[in-house]
Amino acid sequence: MKISKVLLIAGMCLAVMVSSAFAADKKPVVIGLQGPITGPWAYEGQMAKQSCEIAASLINKKGGILGGRMVEVRVVDDAGEPKTGALAAQKLVGQKDVVASVSTYGSSVCETASTIYEKYKKVNIGYGVTAVRLTQRNFKYFFRTCGRDDSQGRFFADAVPAKFNARKIAIMHDNTAFGKGLAEDTKKALEPMIKDGKVQIVYFDAVTPGEKDFRVPLTQLRETKPDVWYYTGYYAEAALLLTQAREIGITCPFVGGNAAINDEFVKIAGVDIAKGCYMTNEPLPGDLPYAEAKEFLAAYKDKFGEIPSSPWPIYAADALNIIAYAVDKTKSTDSKVLASYLRDSVNGVPGITGPIGFTEQGDREGVPFYLYTVDDQGKIVVSK
Repeated sequence: MKISKVLLIAGMCLAVMVSSAFAADKKPVVIGLQGPITGPWAYEGQMAKQSCEIAASLINKKGGILGGRMVEVRVVDDAGEPKTGALAAQKLVGQKDVVASVSTYGSSVCETASTIYEKYKKVNIGYGVTAVRLTQRNFKYFFRTCGRDDSQGRFFADAVPAKFNARKIAIMHDNTAFGKGLAEDTKKALEPMIKDGKVQIVYFDAVTPGEKDFRVPLTQLRETKPDVWYYTGYYAEAALLLTQAREIGITCPFVGGNAAINDEFVKIAGVDIAKGCYMTNEPLPGDLPYAEAKEFLAAYKDKFGEIPSSPWPIYAADALNIIAYAVDKTKSTDSKVLASYLRDSVNGVPGITGPIGFTEQGDREGVPFYLYTVDDQGKIVVSK
């Protein structure tokens, strides 16, 4: 009996050891996340980090990929700076176990980072990078889950002048790759209406990001007496611009581009100033009707207490999801295999933000835009 018990215990120990060794063999599939975890856009970066963590946890709860391997997110901070963006990309490509990267928020940051990823032949999917030129470089390894500035510019031309019965339009940007690009694409989209005499652009100029006093350019804008004012830069400056504009008597409707208004914008400006502002934007998380969105947002809210207030973190989560999907379907972590699969075979794959597919250039197909407004409670809602 004693010998039998010893053999039984020994057998059980051996089974545990074999099981542990088998589990250890299943190394995680590591996907990088490059984003502005610190710096002026840290609010967005933190939401992207949290969103990718939730996306990975949902994948892992369902058994992972490649027959049971877990997905691990490895985060590198680029602080929202182009130079740091290149260094962050360099750091991720230098880690051999990182199969691909979700990268990043800010077109100017992505521009330098994606050049590094391309040099080292590493798949990278931007989530908050809308400058048109990013996919005009014939890169093989760059994709994006968000839309493009030219689509947003056309949406503005179609929706905003009619909404406000506006003839005189002021466009202000911040000289970043994103802000200037959206301003120029909007101007281009308005050209047929300008030619027909329906609208005119009475102001088109830039402010400098990081400044605190914008009264000089705002005074110049005020003198043009616009019917509507479109700002295509980021939320931190947008909140200050709007506050100072109201102080010097600019009362026309303020419309922000898709980086100008989020909960942080409302917090900085205050509800009394922010209410009644508008924004051209991809669908916000709470307006996504898909089953994948409901599952994701429920998990996010359960862990963090509230859902993201901008679309970019959700596009980050979808970037991670589609990388994991490609790895699982191809049974490969080779960048050439993944890039080819994403470009040629991903078409209508269910995502949090809707069906995912890419053009030959690496652009996301079929991204819609809505006109949003800030209501009396400071909530960002679809404009009726």
